Amino acid sequence: MIIGVPSEIKRDEYRVAMLPVGVEELTKRGHTVLVQAGAGLGSGLADHEYLEAGAKLAASPDEIFGVADMIVKVKEPQPSEWPLIRPGQIIFTYFHFAADRELTQAMIDSQATCVAYETLRDQRGALPLLTPMSEVAGRMSIQEGARFLERPQMGRGILLGGVPGVAPAHITIIGGGVVGKNAAKIAAGFQADVTIMDINMDRLRHLDDVMPANVNVLFSDRHVLKEELRLADLVIGAVLLPGAKAPNLITEDDLTIMKPGSVIVDVAIDQGGCVETARPTTHSDPVYTVNDVVHYCVANMPGAVGRTSTFALCNVTLPFAIILASEGMAAARNSTPLSTAVNIFEGRVTNQPVAETFGYEYVPLDRALV
Repeated sequence: MIIGVPSEIKRDEYRVAMLPVGVEELTKRGHTVLVQAGAGLGSGLADHEYLEAGAKLAASPDEIFGVADMIVKVKEPQPSEWPLIRPGQIIFTYFHFAADRELTQAMIDSQATCVAYETLRDQRGALPLLTPMSEVAGRMSIQEGARFLERPQMGRGILLGGVPGVAPAHITIIGGGVVGKNAAKIAAGFQADVTIMDINMDRLRHLDDVMPANVNVLFSDRHVLKEELRLADLVIGAVLLPGAKAPNLITEDDLTIMKPGSVIVDVAIDQGGCVETARPTTHSDPVYTVNDVVHYCVANMPGAVGRTSTFALCNVTLPFAIILASEGMAAARNSTPLSTAVNIFEGRVTNQPVAETFGYEYVPLDRALV
């Protein structure tokens, strides 16, 4: 199979979808890997490293999309890439379809097969290709929240950990999954006053067991959430419904009860955001203010730490890329983990939450593969 690795062109995106070791593993199995010149520079990976691993360099994305059987990317295809995608081509990347109807329709029209990192489930029901980026985003959410709480950044002028004689910041984390847990670990290390909210009591019991004393857990309902919003200096939106649009848990009216200069970091923005007033932003223009509340809604947070994120992502995606390269879509039969990642198969929507979000016909993958 010919595998193509184009440069990422989404704004402020510095990751690359394959390491030189991935090229080596694929080429020694008889596959050809085309890497766009300069694709790894944002992650500190030079072209000569890819060449030494056995890759062939391509000068343009047109060259890669034009011949590759499978495209391996980090972020969803951008509008300028849509016309390059061919029927039957496998696109293996993050898609987050439920947050973007235009992208979904473009991929349906392309007749390509879209294999989404974010919905791939392993035998334990975990999301192994989403987890490392959720870990990065969770940890970054506190780092960015701390920055924008500073007064020159329009924040309240709050130091997360306080100082002797001055109370620390109150941080509310909505969602106790991978993002929420990692955010809480970093926030706790800053000695902030931290609350994690979730609707899963088993998860709350686990977090209560493993978190330090300055992290409390609360069952999430509207009354508790509103009380937390009144107290919070920093709110982290860490809600995930795999494959589906995130629910709006914080309304525009809720902002009126928050402290002026408080900060919301909506990590769920990739899936549409869990804050009604959230809209995607970029690393070069990351925040805006609504009702005196600072909103940070960068849709590719891990892209800012390209080297860390690239290595963390490629560690988990490579084994599945090898399987797809070796077996093609036969690898998605029989309820394998890859079957859970196929969101669109040759123009048919095979992910039920995506189909329900936009009113498309849902075609189970086993039927589409016949």
